[in-house]
Parts: sequence; C-alpha cells; structure tokens
Amino acid sequence: MAKRRSKRRGETAPARGTQARLGPWLITAGLLAAAALVAAAALVARSDHSTKRGDAAPLSVPDRFDEHRAFRFLRWQVRLGPRPAGSAAARRLAAKLRATVPAGRYEPVPGGLRNVIGTLPGRDPGHIVVVGAHYDTKNLPGFVGANDGASGTAVVLQLARTFRPRTLRPTLVFAFFDGEESPFGTPDDQFAKKGLRGSRVASRSLRRADAMVLVDLVGDGDLSLPREAGSSPRLWAALRTAAGRAGTARFFPPASQQEILDDHLPFRRAGVPAIDLIDFDFSCFHEACDDLSAVSPRSLDVVGETLVAFLSRL
Repeated sequence: MAKRRSKRRGETAPARGTQARLGPWLITAGLLAAAALVAAAALVARSDHSTKRGDAAPLSVPDRFDEHRAFRFLRWQVRLGPRPAGSAAARRLAAKLRATVPAGRYEPVPGGLRNVIGTLPGRDPGHIVVVGAHYDTKNLPGFVGANDGASGTAVVLQLARTFRPRTLRPTLVFAFFDGEESPFGTPDDQFAKKGLRGSRVASRSLRRADAMVLVDLVGDGDLSLPREAGSSPRLWAALRTAAGRAGTARFFPPASQQEILDDHLPFRRAGVPAIDLIDFDFSCFHEACDDLSAVSPRSLDVVGETLVAFLSRL
C-alpha cells in the first residue's frame, strides 16, 4: 500500500502559474521516482535472499577463486553419502581427486588406506609448501560431513585448479589425507594415536617441506577463523596479512582458539612449520546436521581467496 505524503512543516505551496509550468516535470519526476523505488525493492529482495545461510552475498574482492565450482564439488562429495576411511565411497572420491589434481598419485597408508598427492611445480623446485585436507568422514551412521571433510577437500582441490605450473615461487604439494578420523569405536582420548593415519605417512614423505597449510572445517555459514594455538605464529601473521589484501580480514580475528589435534600435528612434530585453518566452534561437529544446510559457498570463497593471496606471496 502506498503511503499518502504530506507537506513538511514550513513548506508553502507554489503559485498556480508555477504549478502549471511544473506539471509535466512533476509527472516525469514521479515516474522516475517510482521506477527507482521498484529497482530498490528488487535490490533489497535480492539482498535478503543472498544473505540466507548457505547463499550469502559474494565478497567484494578480486575473483581469483571459483567458490561455485568448489561448492559443486562439495555437493558431489555429500551425494556420495558417508565416506569413512576404506569405504567404497571414499575410494570413489580418492579416484576423482587423483584424476583431477596435477600429477596425481596414491600414497599407501597402513590398513589398506591411501592418501592422494598432487604436485604443481614452482619456479623454485627446492621450496615446497604442502596444502592439505582430509577426505574421509567420521564413521557414524548417516554422517555425510559437508563441513568436516568435504569443505576442506573442496577448497584444496579448487586451489589445485586455480594455479598454473611455475607461476608461483614454491612448488605446491596438494595432499588429501585418508584416515584422519579414528576407527569406529575408538575412545576420544586415543584420537592422536589411532587417528591422523594419512598425515603421519605424508609428514614423513614430505618432511623437507618449508611449510604446511591445513584446511579443515571451513564451510560453516557463520565462519570465524581465529588462530589455532598450535599454528606457527609467523605463518599465521603472513596469512592475516594476505587476508587484509584479499578483503577477508574480518573472518580472521586477532585472537586464538585452543590447540586442536589435527592433520598438521604430524608435520609440526617432523619440524615443518604449519597452520590449521579450522572453525572449531561448529555446533554440528560429528552430528547428522553437518549437511548442506550447515555450509556456505561464501565461506569457501573467504578461505580460497585468502589462500590464493597467501600462497602468491610466499
């Protein structure tokens, strides 16, 4: 319903002659104003729709990372269903990863598991940076791990698609770890011993790396990525600087969260400086609600754009 407008206090009506001269102009101005209101209403409607969880407004940053393609791969993983280590679904995912990453290969992991490793040559072959994520999901009935598993895997795979050989100084090794989650029935206090199976193997084969970046639980629609307490302060400072260049600094607050046992731990123990990008304040952690309703393409974009800026300056 249109509201009836009234004159503001102190406003006087124009003389009759003036009204006659202004008549056509007022009609035109009224039509233009109406068109502007329609356009504004449409913009608001689009804005309201775009800020729903999982479909937030895009970032105002250089578009170097294709979050839509990354999110399509996230959805594809979820459609596979649960993907615990060693399962048929996990093996199908591993085959897809190996076929997609540059120079993709399998790396055997005890227990019949396998990491997927890809290598993108840099201008300095002696300078190696590992970018990793785990691709298995917790062995729980119906657990599809849209955030815990699929989001990190999707970001790392899209990074592998983004860069071209020898455009960066370091050689990038893209590592997809199998068996990050501990086997079914393992007590939580045995996670560090029974889990992290793929990253323990990879940390030995890649112990000469100069740095390691882990991407885990980065799809949360309410994304916030404070520094994980075990992450290298030097690398994290460089990451936050990159976030400033990418326009994503607000998602990387100047705070720390607790130390988290994750796939960067074996690399740290091998002497490789490492950081863990993880939003551990996630209400659906190891719950059935970790599905497509819990994740957002925009969060993948935040992490992807930040890592493009970070890796480009190493």
